[in-house]
Amino acid sequence: MDILIKNTQVVALDETHGARPFQADIRVRGDRIAEIGQNLQPDEGSVIDGARRLAIPGLVNAHFHSNQNFLRGRHRGRSLEGLILYAYPQNLAEPLAVDLIYLRTLLGAIEALKSGVTCVLDDCIELPRQGLRELSEVFRAYEDAGMRANCSGRIIDKPYLETIPYADRFIPPELREILQRRPAASTEAYLSFAKDAVDRFHGRGGRLRFVVSPSGPQRCTEELLASAARFADEHDTGYTTHLLETKVQLLAGLEFYGKSLVAHMDAVGALTSRLALAHAIWVSEEDIALIARAGSSIAHNPVCNLRLGSGIAPLRRLIDAGISVGLGTDEVDANDSGRLFDVMHLAGLIHNVTDPDYDRWPSAEEVLRAATKGGAVCVGLQEEIGSLEPGMKADIVLLDTDAPPFVPLNDPARQLVYSENGSSVTDVIVNGDFVVRDRALTMIDEEEVIQEVRRRAPEALALYEKWETVAAQYEPAMKALHMYCAGQDTELAKLAPGAAG
Repeated sequence: MDILIKNTQVVALDETHGARPFQADIRVRGDRIAEIGQNLQPDEGSVIDGARRLAIPGLVNAHFHSNQNFLRGRHRGRSLEGLILYAYPQNLAEPLAVDLIYLRTLLGAIEALKSGVTCVLDDCIELPRQGLRELSEVFRAYEDAGMRANCSGRIIDKPYLETIPYADRFIPPELREILQRRPAASTEAYLSFAKDAVDRFHGRGGRLRFVVSPSGPQRCTEELLASAARFADEHDTGYTTHLLETKVQLLAGLEFYGKSLVAHMDAVGALTSRLALAHAIWVSEEDIALIARAGSSIAHNPVCNLRLGSGIAPLRRLIDAGISVGLGTDEVDANDSGRLFDVMHLAGLIHNVTDPDYDRWPSAEEVLRAATKGGAVCVGLQEEIGSLEPGMKADIVLLDTDAPPFVPLNDPARQLVYSENGSSVTDVIVNGDFVVRDRALTMIDEEEVIQEVRRRAPEALALYEKWETVAAQYEPAMKALHMYCAGQDTELAKLAPGAAG
């Protein structure tokens, strides 16, 4: 489909213009941007009046878990370890019905697309296990919605009690018995699953890609971490993992390996330029140097990190080290929104309290780059998406400049970060196709999906409710572990001095 957007304000985030707006026409041919310039003449295709619109690159959600899409607002504030205890039922005998997986994923895609997110790294997990049948429903939902999606098969191959420090001191025998019931997967089985997923999904429709995802270095064997890195290189896939999100994880490195989790990943050959590290809050200067040297990227999740009290990532030090940083919402039970504009807003504010030198505070352009180009690096698509320039994929978001966040239009970049929340998005193009037109989805029936979710979600939530009764019995034990780790000030200071910044 050919599209010509006439006379629009463009925030291209390319090397020439950065976040400086300029007036131009944008021509889309097929799935790519063909031209950006003045007075481009219409040919075959649609002509869009962009005179009262602001054009930006599609936003990239660099860290998300669609498997929790039914849990928005369900949980009170808890640490990550407490949330995991409640939100990941250990008593499921069979995976969720596949039609519920499909609906659950569509629900997240609707919110994402209507608020300008054109690409997502969906680190999806199923309990008690994820197979190709379950993963295919995730991919099918994004395909039907018209979204660009990088979807993982997340894997943990160590028994749960071996993934958290001091478990023998705090976890009661009854809970240990429950947590140990689920057998850990093998590296061989995971790589076989990943190969099948690549064959079936990777590159499909020009929008879908498979991602390998060992859940975290403390949760996975050295063999799995290294094998996943090799697999990603051999099959040109993304590679993601969670890293140093909490103080519990910080102490896990010292307890299990006698070093930081970053140094552990580096030692086993898992720290690579394909790797996107989610969170990276409790990183030391030595960790930052290792990540920068490897060329790994980081998905920053400030809303989730505050919701769970995990901490504030050292954003300025990461950027100054040359590390590419993207932005993520994480799962909606730890954020309660899939809107990346909310994350941009907080990323543009929270770091201001970590440094009195306001010249070092994140600029609006840096935040916008994280939400676009930085996210593109996290999904390995930096040569395809993340900016508006000829030759790049046509992932374009149009916003209404008559909407309150842009009246008057003083500085589009600052107003995108500090004023906008996604409500001004009018049109979204992904891979050259309109997926949102005049604020309405074009590929799926939003109302039909919402009604079906309302009808079917109670079936899934009943499974969570049954487990939550069990989890409540053991929350005091998990809280005691969390509080103990939070109080280990001497070890924490030694491992990650001045983590916030």
